[in-house]
Amino acid sequence: MHRCVAIMLSLLVACLACTVSLPARGQTYLRDICRVKGQEENTLQGIGLVVGLKGTGDADVAPTARALARMMELMAHPVGRDAAGEYALKELEDARNVALVLVTTTVPAAGGRQGDRIDCTVSAISAKSLEGGHLIMSPLLGPRPGSQKIYAFAQGPIHVQDSSQPATAKVHLGCRLEEDFFNVFLKEGKITLVLDGNHAGFQAAQDVADQINSMQAYFASAESTKDYIAKALDQVNIEVAVPTPYLEDPVLFVSQILNQRISHLQTGARVVANRKTGAIIIGGGVSIGPVVVTHKNNIVVEAGVAAPADRFVPLSSGGEAETAKLKDLVDALNAVKAAPGDIIDILEGLEQNGKLYGRLIVE
Repeated sequence: MHRCVAIMLSLLVACLACTVSLPARGQTYLRDICRVKGQEENTLQGIGLVVGLKGTGDADVAPTARALARMMELMAHPVGRDAAGEYALKELEDARNVALVLVTTTVPAAGGRQGDRIDCTVSAISAKSLEGGHLIMSPLLGPRPGSQKIYAFAQGPIHVQDSSQPATAKVHLGCRLEEDFFNVFLKEGKITLVLDGNHAGFQAAQDVADQINSMQAYFASAESTKDYIAKALDQVNIEVAVPTPYLEDPVLFVSQILNQRISHLQTGARVVANRKTGAIIIGGGVSIGPVVVTHKNNIVVEAGVAAPADRFVPLSSGGEAETAKLKDLVDALNAVKAAPGDIIDILEGLEQNGKLYGRLIVE
Protein backbone atom coordinates (compact mmCIF):
# COMPACT_ATOMS: atom_id res chain seq x y z
CA MET A 1 0.00 0.00 0.00
CA HIS A 2 2.74 2.44 0.99
CA ARG A 3 4.57 1.59 -2.24
CA CYS A 4 1.52 2.46 -4.35
CA VAL A 5 0.99 5.74 -2.49
CA ALA A 6 4.64 6.65 -2.93
CA ILE A 7 4.52 5.94 -6.66
CA MET A 8 1.36 8.01 -7.09
CA LEU A 9 2.92 10.88 -5.16
CA SER A 10 6.09 10.68 -7.21
CA LEU A 11 4.10 10.84 -10.45
CA LEU A 12 2.24 13.88 -9.14
CA VAL A 13 5.52 15.55 -8.17
CA ALA A 14 7.01 14.77 -11.57
CA CYS A 15 4.00 16.24 -13.37
CA LEU A 16 4.09 19.36 -11.20
CA ALA A 17 7.83 19.70 -11.72
CA CYS A 18 7.37 19.57 -15.48
CA THR A 19 4.70 22.28 -15.25
CA VAL A 20 6.66 24.54 -12.94
CA SER A 21 10.05 24.15 -14.59
CA LEU A 22 9.13 25.02 -18.16
CA PRO A 23 10.82 28.44 -17.84
CA ALA A 24 14.04 26.88 -16.54
CA ARG A 25 16.11 30.00 -16.99
CA GLY A 26 18.10 30.80 -13.85
CA GLN A 27 17.22 27.45 -12.29
CA THR A 28 19.35 24.49 -11.30
CA TYR A 29 18.71 20.96 -10.06
CA LEU A 30 19.44 20.19 -6.43
CA ARG A 31 21.49 17.20 -7.57
CA ASP A 32 23.94 19.62 -9.21
CA ILE A 33 24.69 21.61 -6.05
CA CYS A 34 24.55 19.04 -3.25
CA ARG A 35 25.01 15.39 -2.33
CA VAL A 36 23.38 13.04 0.14
CA LYS A 37 25.34 12.47 3.36
CA GLY A 38 26.68 8.94 3.46
CA GLN A 39 27.54 8.92 -0.23
CA GLU A 40 31.27 9.51 0.17
CA GLU A 41 34.31 7.98 -1.45
CA ASN A 42 36.47 5.58 0.56
CA THR A 43 40.24 5.39 0.14
CA LEU A 44 42.09 2.11 0.61
CA GLN A 45 45.86 1.83 0.75
CA GLY A 46 48.68 -0.59 1.33
CA ILE A 47 52.36 -1.32 0.70
CA GLY A 48 53.30 -3.48 -2.27
CA LEU A 49 56.17 -4.63 -4.45
CA VAL A 50 56.75 -3.95 -8.11
CA VAL A 51 59.01 -6.37 -9.96
CA GLY A 52 60.34 -6.54 -13.50
CA LEU A 53 61.99 -3.13 -13.56
CA LYS A 54 64.98 -2.43 -15.78
CA GLY A 55 67.54 -1.44 -13.19
CA THR A 56 65.41 1.47 -11.92
CA GLY A 57 64.34 -0.18 -8.65
CA ASP A 58 65.22 0.83 -5.11
CA ALA A 59 68.83 1.81 -4.49
CA ASP A 60 68.66 0.93 -0.79
CA VAL A 61 67.58 -2.69 -1.03
CA ALA A 62 67.39 -3.52 2.69
CA PRO A 63 63.69 -2.57 3.31
CA THR A 64 62.70 -3.83 -0.11
CA ALA A 65 64.61 -7.07 0.39
CA ARG A 66 62.81 -7.73 3.67
CA ALA A 67 59.44 -7.20 1.99
CA LEU A 68 60.50 -9.42 -0.89
CA ALA A 69 61.70 -12.13 1.51
CA ARG A 70 58.36 -12.04 3.31
CA MET A 71 56.48 -12.27 0.01
CA MET A 72 58.57 -15.22 -1.12
CA GLU A 73 57.91 -16.95 2.21
CA LEU A 74 54.16 -16.55 1.75
CA MET A 75 54.50 -18.06 -1.70
CA ALA A 76 56.17 -21.19 -0.27
CA HIS A 77 59.63 -20.23 -1.50
CA PRO A 78 61.30 -18.99 1.70
CA VAL A 79 64.61 -17.19 1.87
CA GLY A 80 67.23 -18.66 4.18
CA ARG A 81 67.73 -17.30 7.70
CA ASP A 82 70.86 -16.48 9.64
CA ALA A 83 71.88 -17.72 13.10
CA ALA A 84 69.68 -15.09 14.75
CA GLY A 85 66.63 -16.27 12.81
CA GLU A 86 66.53 -13.18 10.61
CA TYR A 87 66.15 -13.31 6.84
CA ALA A 88 69.46 -13.77 5.03
CA LEU A 89 69.06 -10.61 2.98
CA LYS A 90 72.46 -11.11 1.38
CA GLU A 91 70.75 -13.55 -0.97
CA LEU A 92 68.66 -10.65 -2.31
CA GLU A 93 71.26 -7.87 -2.39
CA ASP A 94 71.33 -7.87 -6.20
CA ALA A 95 67.56 -7.41 -6.49
CA ARG A 96 67.80 -4.04 -8.26
CA ASN A 97 64.69 -4.61 -10.37
CA VAL A 98 62.30 -4.47 -7.39
CA ALA A 99 60.65 -1.42 -5.82
CA LEU A 100 58.68 -0.87 -2.65
CA VAL A 101 55.54 1.14 -3.49
CA LEU A 102 52.47 2.70 -1.93
CA VAL A 103 49.25 1.40 -3.48
CA THR A 104 46.01 3.40 -3.19
CA THR A 105 42.54 3.08 -4.64
CA THR A 106 39.29 4.97 -4.25
CA VAL A 107 35.95 3.22 -3.86
CA PRO A 108 33.26 5.38 -5.56
CA ALA A 109 30.75 7.33 -3.50
CA ALA A 110 28.01 4.99 -4.72
CA GLY A 111 29.80 2.09 -3.02
CA GLY A 112 30.96 -1.23 -4.41
CA ARG A 113 30.36 -4.95 -4.20
CA GLN A 114 32.73 -7.81 -3.46
CA GLY A 115 34.41 -8.80 -6.70
CA ASP A 116 34.22 -5.35 -8.32
CA ARG A 117 37.41 -4.20 -10.04
CA ILE A 118 38.60 -0.59 -9.97
CA ASP A 119 41.77 1.26 -10.94
CA CYS A 120 44.55 1.78 -8.42
CA THR A 121 47.51 4.14 -8.21
CA VAL A 122 51.07 2.98 -7.50
CA SER A 123 53.67 5.43 -6.17
CA ALA A 124 57.35 4.53 -5.73
CA ILE A 125 58.93 5.18 -2.35
CA SER A 126 62.49 5.53 -3.64
CA ALA A 127 62.67 3.93 -7.11
CA LYS A 128 63.53 6.15 -10.06
CA SER A 129 60.99 4.67 -12.45
CA LEU A 130 58.21 2.07 -12.45
CA GLU A 131 58.13 1.77 -16.24
CA GLY A 132 57.65 -1.81 -17.38
CA GLY A 133 57.02 -3.17 -13.89
CA HIS A 134 54.38 -5.52 -12.52
CA LEU A 135 52.65 -5.11 -9.15
CA ILE A 136 52.70 -8.28 -7.06
CA MET A 137 49.44 -9.04 -5.23
CA SER A 138 49.20 -6.47 -2.42
CA PRO A 139 46.60 -6.26 0.37
CA LEU A 140 44.83 -2.91 0.78
CA LEU A 141 43.64 -1.73 4.18
CA GLY A 142 41.38 1.05 5.38
CA PRO A 143 39.45 3.20 5.01
CA ARG A 144 40.12 4.19 8.63
CA PRO A 145 43.79 4.70 9.57
CA GLY A 146 45.10 1.94 11.78
CA SER A 147 42.60 -0.64 10.55
CA GLN A 148 44.21 -4.01 9.86
CA LYS A 149 41.24 -5.40 7.95
CA ILE A 150 41.92 -6.25 4.31
CA TYR A 151 39.30 -4.72 2.05
CA ALA A 152 40.88 -5.42 -1.34
CA PHE A 153 43.84 -6.90 -3.21
CA ALA A 154 45.72 -5.17 -6.01
CA GLN A 155 47.97 -6.60 -8.70
CA GLY A 156 48.73 -6.25 -12.39
CA PRO A 157 50.95 -4.59 -15.01
CA ILE A 158 52.11 -1.03 -14.40
CA HIS A 159 51.17 1.78 -16.81
CA VAL A 160 53.11 5.05 -16.46
CA GLN A 161 50.76 7.76 -17.74
CA ASP A 162 53.12 10.73 -17.58
CA SER A 163 56.70 10.15 -18.76
CA SER A 164 57.83 13.17 -16.75
CA GLN A 165 56.67 11.42 -13.56
CA PRO A 166 57.78 7.79 -14.01
CA ALA A 167 57.63 7.09 -10.27
CA THR A 168 53.81 7.23 -10.30
CA ALA A 169 51.69 4.84 -12.32
CA LYS A 170 48.29 3.19 -12.68
CA VAL A 171 47.13 -0.40 -12.68
CA HIS A 172 44.02 -0.52 -14.83
CA LEU A 173 41.25 -2.42 -12.98
CA GLY A 174 44.02 -3.83 -10.83
CA CYS A 175 42.13 -3.65 -7.53
CA ARG A 176 39.60 -6.33 -6.61
CA LEU A 177 37.28 -5.57 -3.71
CA GLU A 178 37.00 -8.27 -1.06
CA GLU A 179 34.29 -6.51 0.96
CA ASP A 180 30.96 -4.88 0.15
CA PHE A 181 30.70 -1.11 0.52
CA PHE A 182 27.13 -0.10 1.30
CA ASN A 183 26.99 3.62 2.01
CA VAL A 184 24.06 4.18 4.37
CA PHE A 185 22.20 7.44 3.69
CA LEU A 186 19.02 7.00 5.77
CA LYS A 187 19.37 7.40 9.53
CA GLU A 188 16.45 7.50 11.96
CA GLY A 189 14.05 8.27 9.14
CA LYS A 190 16.05 11.27 7.89
CA ILE A 191 18.50 12.14 5.15
CA THR A 192 20.98 15.00 5.10
CA LEU A 193 21.76 17.04 2.00
CA VAL A 194 25.29 18.47 1.91
CA LEU A 195 25.86 21.58 -0.22
CA ASP A 196 28.96 21.69 -2.41
CA GLY A 197 31.68 23.97 -1.11
CA ASN A 198 31.21 26.55 -3.87
CA HIS A 199 27.47 26.77 -3.17
CA ALA A 200 27.53 26.64 0.63
CA GLY A 201 26.10 29.54 2.60
CA PHE A 202 23.43 30.26 5.19
CA GLN A 203 21.09 31.80 2.64
CA ALA A 204 21.71 29.03 0.11
CA ALA A 205 20.98 26.34 2.71
CA GLN A 206 17.77 28.10 3.73
CA ASP A 207 16.73 28.45 0.08
CA VAL A 208 17.12 24.69 -0.42
CA ALA A 209 15.11 23.94 2.72
CA ASP A 210 12.37 26.35 1.63
CA GLN A 211 12.22 24.75 -1.81
CA ILE A 212 11.77 21.28 -0.34
CA ASN A 213 9.17 22.51 2.15
CA SER A 214 7.24 24.22 -0.65
CA MET A 215 6.72 20.77 -2.17
CA GLN A 216 5.88 19.15 1.17
CA ALA A 217 2.18 18.68 0.38
CA TYR A 218 3.13 16.44 -2.51
CA PHE A 219 5.75 14.47 -0.59
CA ALA A 220 3.97 13.91 2.71
CA SER A 221 0.54 12.79 3.84
CA ALA A 222 -1.93 15.55 4.67
CA GLU A 223 -1.70 15.13 8.44
CA SER A 224 2.10 15.51 8.47
CA THR A 225 2.31 18.83 6.63
CA LYS A 226 1.91 20.94 9.79
CA ASP A 227 5.62 20.48 10.50
CA TYR A 228 8.24 21.26 7.90
CA ILE A 229 10.17 18.23 6.68
CA ALA A 230 13.34 20.18 5.76
CA LYS A 231 15.51 22.23 8.10
CA ALA A 232 18.81 23.98 7.39
CA LEU A 233 21.23 22.99 10.16
CA ASP A 234 24.01 25.33 9.06
CA GLN A 235 25.44 26.78 5.86
CA VAL A 236 26.26 23.31 4.51
CA ASN A 237 23.77 20.73 5.85
CA ILE A 238 20.02 20.46 5.30
CA GLU A 239 18.21 17.74 7.23
CA VAL A 240 15.13 16.25 5.58
CA ALA A 241 12.62 13.93 7.29
CA VAL A 242 11.45 11.16 4.96
CA PRO A 243 7.61 11.16 4.83
CA THR A 244 5.84 7.99 5.95
CA PRO A 245 4.77 6.86 2.44
CA TYR A 246 8.46 6.80 1.41
CA LEU A 247 10.01 5.10 4.43
CA GLU A 248 9.85 1.73 2.71
CA ASP A 249 11.33 3.18 -0.47
CA PRO A 250 13.75 6.00 0.50
CA VAL A 251 15.60 5.79 -2.83
CA LEU A 252 12.45 6.97 -4.60
CA PHE A 253 12.19 9.90 -2.20
CA VAL A 254 15.85 10.89 -2.64
CA SER A 255 15.51 10.74 -6.42
CA GLN A 256 12.51 13.08 -6.26
CA ILE A 257 14.28 15.49 -3.92
CA LEU A 258 17.44 15.71 -6.05
CA ASN A 259 15.32 16.24 -9.15
CA GLN A 260 13.82 19.43 -7.73
CA ARG A 261 14.76 22.74 -9.30
CA ILE A 262 15.75 25.80 -7.32
CA SER A 263 15.66 29.31 -8.74
CA HIS A 264 18.30 31.98 -8.26
CA LEU A 265 20.38 30.25 -5.62
CA GLN A 266 22.01 33.00 -3.57
CA THR A 267 25.71 32.56 -2.92
CA GLY A 268 28.27 35.06 -1.73
CA ALA A 269 29.79 37.50 -4.22
CA ARG A 270 33.19 36.28 -5.33
CA VAL A 271 35.97 36.85 -7.83
CA VAL A 272 38.23 34.05 -9.06
CA ALA A 273 41.55 34.96 -10.68
CA ASN A 274 44.21 32.67 -12.12
CA ARG A 275 47.71 34.15 -12.33
CA LYS A 276 48.97 31.44 -14.67
CA THR A 277 46.31 31.89 -17.35
CA GLY A 278 45.34 35.48 -16.59
CA ALA A 279 41.65 34.50 -16.42
CA ILE A 280 39.44 36.59 -14.15
CA ILE A 281 35.88 35.45 -13.38
CA ILE A 282 33.67 38.07 -11.72
CA GLY A 283 30.29 37.36 -10.15
CA GLY A 284 27.52 39.66 -11.35
CA GLY A 285 26.93 41.13 -7.89
CA VAL A 286 30.50 42.12 -7.04
CA SER A 287 30.92 45.83 -6.38
CA ILE A 288 33.64 48.14 -5.05
CA GLY A 289 33.73 51.19 -2.80
CA PRO A 290 35.10 54.65 -3.64
CA VAL A 291 38.75 54.31 -4.65
CA VAL A 292 41.30 55.83 -6.97
CA VAL A 293 43.32 53.27 -8.91
CA THR A 294 46.43 54.33 -10.83
CA HIS A 295 47.99 52.27 -13.57
CA LYS A 296 51.14 53.72 -15.13
CA ASN A 297 50.10 57.16 -16.45
CA ASN A 298 46.36 56.55 -16.26
CA ILE A 299 44.02 56.96 -13.32
CA VAL A 300 40.91 54.82 -13.10
CA VAL A 301 38.44 56.53 -10.78
CA GLU A 302 35.20 55.33 -9.21
CA ALA A 303 32.24 57.57 -9.97
CA GLY A 304 32.05 60.49 -7.62
CA VAL A 305 35.80 60.98 -7.16
CA ALA A 306 37.14 64.01 -9.03
CA ALA A 307 40.16 63.83 -11.36
CA PRO A 308 41.35 65.55 -14.54
CA ALA A 309 38.98 64.63 -17.34
CA ASP A 310 41.75 63.53 -19.68
CA ARG A 311 43.38 61.11 -17.22
CA PHE A 312 40.67 58.81 -15.96
CA VAL A 313 37.96 56.40 -17.03
CA PRO A 314 34.76 56.98 -14.98
CA LEU A 315 32.90 53.97 -13.60
CA SER A 316 29.13 53.57 -13.62
CA SER A 317 27.29 53.28 -10.33
CA GLY A 318 26.62 49.82 -8.95
CA GLY A 319 23.15 50.83 -7.81
CA GLU A 320 24.21 52.91 -4.80
CA ALA A 321 25.87 56.30 -4.69
CA GLU A 322 29.00 55.00 -3.02
CA THR A 323 29.54 51.78 -5.00
CA ALA A 324 30.43 50.75 -8.52
CA LYS A 325 30.52 47.46 -10.36
CA LEU A 326 33.87 45.68 -10.29
CA LYS A 327 33.27 44.64 -13.88
CA ASP A 328 33.40 48.29 -14.93
CA LEU A 329 36.75 48.74 -13.20
CA VAL A 330 38.21 45.71 -14.99
CA ASP A 331 36.82 46.97 -18.30
CA ALA A 332 38.50 50.32 -17.64
CA LEU A 333 41.81 48.61 -16.85
CA ASN A 334 41.54 46.60 -20.04
CA ALA A 335 40.89 49.84 -21.93
CA VAL A 336 44.26 51.19 -20.78
CA LYS A 337 45.86 47.84 -21.72
CA ALA A 338 46.66 46.74 -18.18
CA ALA A 339 48.29 43.28 -18.08
CA PRO A 340 46.29 40.46 -16.39
CA GLY A 341 48.92 40.23 -13.64
CA ASP A 342 48.56 43.96 -12.94
CA ILE A 343 44.77 43.63 -12.76
CA ILE A 344 45.07 40.79 -10.26
CA ASP A 345 47.48 42.89 -8.18
CA ILE A 346 44.92 45.70 -8.19
CA LEU A 347 42.18 43.27 -7.11
CA GLU A 348 44.35 42.14 -4.20
CA GLY A 349 44.96 45.77 -3.29
CA LEU A 350 41.22 46.48 -3.32
CA GLU A 351 40.65 43.54 -1.00
CA GLN A 352 43.37 44.69 1.41
CA ASN A 353 41.91 48.20 1.32
CA GLY A 354 38.48 46.86 2.25
CA LYS A 355 36.93 48.23 -0.93
CA LEU A 356 36.23 44.93 -2.67
CA TYR A 357 32.76 43.83 -1.63
CA GLY A 358 33.12 40.13 -2.27
CA ARG A 359 35.47 37.21 -1.77
CA LEU A 360 38.68 37.17 -3.84
CA ILE A 361 40.14 33.76 -4.75
CA VAL A 362 43.55 33.88 -6.47
CA GLU A 363 44.79 30.57 -7.86
